[in-house]
Amino acid sequence: MSENIRIEEVDSVEKPPKARVDSATENGERKKDYLEGFLAQKPSVPAPSEPEGDLYEAVIAALKEIYDPEIPVNIYDLGLIYNVEINDGHAVVSMTLTTPHCPVAESMPGEVELRVGAVPGIGDAEVNLVWEPAWSPANMTDEARLELGML
Repeated sequence: MSENIRIEEVDSVEKPPKARVDSATENGERKKDYLEGFLAQKPSVPAPSEPEGDLYEAVIAALKEIYDPEIPVNIYDLGLIYNVEINDGHAVVSMTLTTPHCPVAESMPGEVELRVGAVPGIGDAEVNLVWEPAWSPANMTDEARLELGML
């Protein structure tokens, strides 16, 4: 078996030419910079009570600590929380249960109210239990489906 390997030693290598970006038009004017205004903008910081704000995220974290007693998934990932509104330290949570005959129908809203009310920055919490739209497994997050072996 014959191999042809050729070794060449060199002292230097020419640098490749740099890419040239032409920023001028034919008449010599500079082309419009479309990113000029975009790059000058500062990212907006959400208010603490708005979605993605610190207070809102703390309330969501508190909701994720409450587990359905029959299903090993927290009520937020289970899709039982329909809405969270925070206004001047007052939190309003709209939620449902998997069924109106749920064994924790009387105690779960009270637990949600206590946990959300205990979040620093929340002075008062209110829970609205709603049945429309009815809960379905489609409300669950992918994490909940994975936990329950539904993915």
